[in-house]
Amino acid sequence: MIPVVDPSSFVHPQACVTGNVIIGKNVYVGPGAAIRGDWGQIIIEDGCNVQENCTIHMFPGTTVVLKENAHIGHGAIIHGANIGRNCLIGMNAVIMDNVQLGDECIVGALTFIKAAEIFEPRSLIVGNPGKKIKEVSDEMIQWKSTGTSLYQELPNEMKTHFKVCEPLTSIPSDKKVQYPEYKTWNESKK
Repeated sequence: MIPVVDPSSFVHPQACVTGNVIIGKNVYVGPGAAIRGDWGQIIIEDGCNVQENCTIHMFPGTTVVLKENAHIGHGAIIHGANIGRNCLIGMNAVIMDNVQLGDECIVGALTFIKAAEIFEPRSLIVGNPGKKIKEVSDEMIQWKSTGTSLYQELPNEMKTHFKVCEPLTSIPSDKKVQYPEYKTWNESKK
């Protein structure tokens, strides 16, 4: 099987995408991500992001789906689960086999969701084992969607500006370092 990646998406050259994987439009896959469709299928729908050092895999014969605008935080593991539309999976969370997350769920950092758990839409899930502690508010979804929109812009920025290069060993005296300015969520509310 050869992965299929929409041309509008960006898969970092240091990510590893193998096997039966379909990546939709405007998806960002960060360095160190391992997306292994060797024993089943992985479908990553439009607008998703899979950040640095994430792992997506499954038991044989399983299909993993990240629905539109899913946001998979740094170091998270998705093993045989289905992630609903516009969900946020926190950093280093582990989502096990046959988990079903409804749309717009938020999973806290370091949360462990055991196999076969089912969560209704807009559940805020934290802990080990993961438990719903409350409903996700409109403000929380707006915050999540704003963050995801930055990652949806990233594929085009990477295609435009990303270049493999050797690092400098020191900063030249005539070199001015300029970084783009991003408004944080709190700043945008002012």
